[in-house]
Amino acid sequence: MKVLTANRLTDGAVVWLGDHDVWTLDFDSAALLDAATAEGALAVAEDDAGLLVAPYLVEVDAQASVEKRERLRETIRAGGPTAGHSLRSD
Repeated sequence: MKVLTANRLTDGAVVWLGDHDVWTLDFDSAALLDAATAEGALAVAEDDAGLLVAPYLVEVDAQASVEKRERLRETIRAGGPTAGHSLRSD
């Protein structure tokens, strides 16, 4: 199973392709895609340069659990922006 992710062009937010081809900020709402559907969705996303930046597919397990994803980058992306957590305010 795969999920499709990208960055939103307007603000750089990480987005995930959800049901009914709606982009969501919530990883848990990402649609689980089989191989054929995933490749088709990626092709459509790559053609939408006015909305998305650098869409790509991510392998997930059957439950699409954040803890069980194979790549550290995806675990970080699912948690949201990291810059706000590291900037000091004092």
